[in-house]
Amino acid sequence: MVTPLYQAKAELFRTLGHPARIRILELLAERNHAVHELLDAIEIEPSNLSQQLAVLRRAGLVSQHRDGATVVYSLSVPDVRDLLVAGRGILLAILSDQDSLRAELRPARRRSR
Repeated sequence: MVTPLYQAKAELFRTLGHPARIRILELLAERNHAVHELLDAIEIEPSNLSQQLAVLRRAGLVSQHRDGATVVYSLSVPDVRDLLVAGRGILLAILSDQDSLRAELRPARRRSR
């Protein structure tokens, strides 16, 4: 049975639904990183980082290779960068709308006093 596109998209977004995974992807969108660099930048337990990287690998979003004794991670799908940029743009639009709503509510609150 073929998975409908909307279900595949939902699974992708569930995979992205953890702050550490988003941070890993943000860092890898800048450049490839060794595991120790990711640990320094994210400040989570090594076992937790390993678990989050495994989730991203299973989803096909990141890949790894060895450089000597060092394991280096990179994005498997360059379009992830665009998705992260789009997410930032969506958040900015939402926050902008909230600021507009706050601005509209402030004068109303003063009048009701």
